[in-house]
Amino acid sequence: MKSREPGSIALPGTLSASLRAELIAFRRDLHMHPELGNQEFRTTAAVKARLEAAGLEPRVLPKGTGLVCDVGTWDRARPMLAIRADLDALPIPDVKTVSYRSTVPHRAHACGHDVHTTTVLGAGLVLAELDRQGLLPNAVRLIFQPAEEVLPGGAADAVEAGVLDGVGRIIAVHCDPKVDAGRIGLTHGPITSACDRLEITLDGPGGHTARPHMTTDLVTAAARIAVDVPAVLARRVDARSGLSVTWGRIESGHACNVIPQHATLAGTVRCLDLHTWRDAPDLVHAAIDEIATLHRAKSTITYVRGVPPVVNDPAVADLLADAMAARRGSHAIEDTEQSLGGEDFSWYLEHVPGAMARLGVRAPGDTTRRDLHAGDFDVDENAIEVGVEMFTAAALIDATPSP
Repeated sequence: MKSREPGSIALPGTLSASLRAELIAFRRDLHMHPELGNQEFRTTAAVKARLEAAGLEPRVLPKGTGLVCDVGTWDRARPMLAIRADLDALPIPDVKTVSYRSTVPHRAHACGHDVHTTTVLGAGLVLAELDRQGLLPNAVRLIFQPAEEVLPGGAADAVEAGVLDGVGRIIAVHCDPKVDAGRIGLTHGPITSACDRLEITLDGPGGHTARPHMTTDLVTAAARIAVDVPAVLARRVDARSGLSVTWGRIESGHACNVIPQHATLAGTVRCLDLHTWRDAPDLVHAAIDEIATLHRAKSTITYVRGVPPVVNDPAVADLLADAMAARRGSHAIEDTEQSLGGEDFSWYLEHVPGAMARLGVRAPGDTTRRDLHAGDFDVDENAIEVGVEMFTAAALIDATPSP
């Protein structure tokens, strides 16, 4: 990633020690009270109250969770920059031994959305102060979106609610436990993959295991689908598209000598390429039907569209690189690879150009391998300040006309 060197852009808006401490406390409060997708009422209320205390006018989204808030006066000659956060947690237990451990059983902020929310809130507070000083050239929109973890994602509902009206570009971050705090990962082009959900129900007459030839052997049919569908697809699409079917659940039968009447398989379909993702449902359906028919099993397929890949617009990715370089130096930016994880930020990019950066949350020097969606996930909270600085710098650079 190319970016301007630090010092080449004079930017106000650094964090005070008191705001830094407040944001850490705010993040810990969210971490202790995680809420699942479309249930983020407490989280929404907390963000709304803090924005209102700063003199802003946030608007709760129509379904009652999530909100949108404009900072500054919109110069209608130039579209606004939007900064997006996601609010929801995951249905897994928090197994950490920290003072801010989740207080809700089987709920945890194990993907860093509490950090995303806090960084966007912090950016909004800094930008509001700059606006009061007359230092914000154009309005910036803050989007606090619910239900990122719920397919097909709360972003689609937010777009339908009009959060992109007047927006020209959109930016976001996602926590990355493989990147040190103080750094970000960036790339041009795809940074996540598409992710859909797949469930198959197989039916047959059932029978005795002594006579499989007289019935439909559903266990074998399910096993062949589990093994052969990924193999068939691998020969029907370009390998570079990264189309992948992975199973998370297979269930059938109750007794060792009874051929069952029902079987189910469930998994995900992931794809690195946007065009192949658009064709994926037809490809997957055809492969399943062929194998099920071969084994005389009746198949019912539920294919739930999830999210397309997040494809970073080069110009917006460069904006994030410039912002990070202005605050932390170009050495704080590293190239990142495309992930097979899904992210509903991609729905915004169907309408406006945007980019997502990977926000480093690993404590420098920590060699412990951590991953997202794990019950022990945690962050180096210095990452909050880094995210706030990058977002505020991006807003100022984007709103400042080129000489």
